[in-house]
Amino acid sequence: LAQAAGSRSSTLLCSSPPSPGRLPRRLRAPAAMAASYELAPGARKVTADEVAKPFIEEIKAATAKLAEDDRPKLVGLLANSDPAAQKYADWTGRTFQRDGLKFELRQVDPDDLEKALEEANSDNSVHGIMIYYPVFGDRPCFHGGNYDDSLRDSVSLCKDVEGLCHFYRRTLYRNQRYLDAQQARKCVLPCTPLAVVKILEHLGAYDAQHPEGNRLAGKFATVVNRSEVVGRPLAAMLANDGATVYSVDINSTYTFVRGKVEPPPPDATTESLVRRSDIVILGVPSDKYKMDPAWIKEGAIVVNVASSKNIDEAALLSTRPGVRFIGVVGKVTIAMLERNLLRLHGNFNGCEKLMWNSALGTVAPMSDGQPPARSS
Repeated sequence: LAQAAGSRSSTLLCSSPPSPGRLPRRLRAPAAMAASYELAPGARKVTADEVAKPFIEEIKAATAKLAEDDRPKLVGLLANSDPAAQKYADWTGRTFQRDGLKFELRQVDPDDLEKALEEANSDNSVHGIMIYYPVFGDRPCFHGGNYDDSLRDSVSLCKDVEGLCHFYRRTLYRNQRYLDAQQARKCVLPCTPLAVVKILEHLGAYDAQHPEGNRLAGKFATVVNRSEVVGRPLAAMLANDGATVYSVDINSTYTFVRGKVEPPPPDATTESLVRRSDIVILGVPSDKYKMDPAWIKEGAIVVNVASSKNIDEAALLSTRPGVRFIGVVGKVTIAMLERNLLRLHGNFNGCEKLMWNSALGTVAPMSDGQPPARSS
């Protein structure tokens, strides 16, 4: 979530869509304005507040059942000078206070970030960690790839509230939904892709007549932008729920079906794929990209997850009957962040049982109340 910079991603026109931790402006719903156009029959603009409301109520109810000293704490590590990151941290603190959760911002020098992360990983009072990206951007890392990617993979799986470390990426793409064989502990999922899934469920795209894991059977979806933090995981999640997903990026288009990536249909164009899609997700972080509203199928659901509107809202809602459009998803994303924190707290609370071992790169049992020794 806070990690939205996605610098390693394949991108469409620009870098990957920002997560809430990077660019708070899309987290805030615009002031309500009277529509200056007439809606097409059945067309509707959906607000993030509408979708987020039941989750916020659920979060408040869950935290109310916990003793004050047992409520989970999220630590945000801020190592950049982006004023937007600072504003988002302030906003997160207010939201967590409202919902009964704990938030602590730790501001550190970039050169001290790895040490601060390791301290948070090893701190039993911390249940979730988020880093405000970008920190180092594309700066190469000794371990391979870039430094920010290495940081993502260094967050303990016990505390990875964004669900983007290697462990959770692996479980997502393998469609492994639980941590344990008893299926008592669910894996966490990336916040923005999960927010989109919850929006689709709210709008009835998921068919409850089908078994869980196949409730998008027969549906077609197009996801524009294959970033590693939003577009690709979202395409995989929708495919793992039974949809046929067209993943469109600046230089390639692929079809995601459950567990597989295939070429698109012969002679397919972005327009032809969008025209057949029941669901269209727009994630291009540029105000220069605009999808033609005429491509949108009547009755389709269109979700904009980018910081800029990737489609003309008025033209879409006034000309495409039955279309439902949500232009900002931030409040739903933040609800998923809180939900993930509660899930990690439930899965791993009392890390006296499991502790992150950076030497092993995994969790290991503690012995005699002490963290496992680092191997030499």
